[in-house]
Amino acid sequence: MSAMDHILIVDDDRDIRDLLSEYLQKQGYRTTVAADGRTMRAVLARQEPTLIVLDLMLPGEDGLTLCREVRAHSDVPIIMLTARGEEVDRIVGLEMGADDYLSKPFSPRELVARIKSILRRTRALPSNLKPDHIKTMHFTGWTLDVVTRNLISPEGVTIALSGTDFKLLRIFLDHPNRVLTRDQLIDMTQSRDAGPFDRSIDLQVSRLRRRLNDNPKDPTIIKTSRGEGYVLASEVVSDTA
Repeated sequence: MSAMDHILIVDDDRDIRDLLSEYLQKQGYRTTVAADGRTMRAVLARQEPTLIVLDLMLPGEDGLTLCREVRAHSDVPIIMLTARGEEVDRIVGLEMGADDYLSKPFSPRELVARIKSILRRTRALPSNLKPDHIKTMHFTGWTLDVVTRNLISPEGVTIALSGTDFKLLRIFLDHPNRVLTRDQLIDMTQSRDAGPFDRSIDLQVSRLRRRLNDNPKDPTIIKTSRGEGYVLASEVVSDTA
């Protein structure tokens, strides 16, 4: 963890804001708090934090709306918080581009563990996933906007990607028609000390296929190479800025 790590906490409950801010500061993080979307935007206008902890149930604009807004122009990691525990809320949050989801009540220690895990994965990014001269990448009618990190369907529908989804898709697009083993995908998307995340590659590929409307029983875009891994079965055309 770097001394410069800055966590933005967005929650309308003052007690929760104060509790998390104090705990995270004791863990060596710098924190800023916001009670609503307006205050959050003011903070983001000054500087981009290392990670955002964003409550789902906010007055006025809810967390899902704010998450989608942030994801349209930034890949800053986002952890969604909510008093709801239903699976549909978790799925919707991830669909809007959140990187992780934590249901209230939770322990501050668990939140710190999630923050550390996400930052490890983010910092394990290979150089070919960092900002470069490529603006868009086209494949089988789909377009990945590398600048906004949005996926655009053949029908023109814009889909917000989580940081994990973007990284995984970008890896496939950088290596089209080449089988990538699970170990290679783990090495390129996550730090080696990720532990339990090693078992999530198949789930991440499955989620990415859903984004691409790729039939899981007979995928045509991201195919399974039995006993080896996965392959993007498509030509990729890139446009530069």
